[in-house]
Amino acid sequence: MDGTAPVGAPSTAGQLKAPMTTELLDAVTRWVELLDAPGDIRLLAPRYESEILYRLLSGPLGPVLRQSSLADSTTSRVRDVARWIREHYTQQISVDMIATEARMSPASLHRHFKAITGMSPLRYQKQLRLHEARRRLAAGDSTATQVAHAVGYVSPTQFNREYRSNYGRPPGQDAARLRSRPPQAPERH
Repeated sequence: MDGTAPVGAPSTAGQLKAPMTTELLDAVTRWVELLDAPGDIRLLAPRYESEILYRLLSGPLGPVLRQSSLADSTTSRVRDVARWIREHYTQQISVDMIATEARMSPASLHRHFKAITGMSPLRYQKQLRLHEARRRLAAGDSTATQVAHAVGYVSPTQFNREYRSNYGRPPGQDAARLRSRPPQAPERH
């Protein structure tokens, strides 16, 4: 890209979507069809991948994608701190710790993190904990109390309350329901 396109900040929280152009669809289709011609992959795949990146960066999501790729942009710092939270989600962390990691003030971190992810940093940590707890409970090899401690909860009572609030059932009941359901194919969007 020549760098002349404006780099804007994300305008919506959490999830962005845009229609797929016929040009992008064509490039992706040609790239996937290389699986039928393995001998062509080495030569053609990089060209198709470059075209796909060009189509994405020049399309409606381009400003957001370009902003997130800048090394020290607010978006990249939020991305980096979200990764840091994922790596430390079982630990007791504070907004001040997260803000220091992001090199932002707590207020700025909260505002930017929420604008990009749709939730506060501590809510993000809680969602990570609850998601992992649900996964572990569904596997069926631990009790709710063991899982609560494994994902970073100090109080099993707080874990039960937050789990029920998030998933609509207490951990034990939800896990039993999940284990009794037949496996389903992932939804296509």
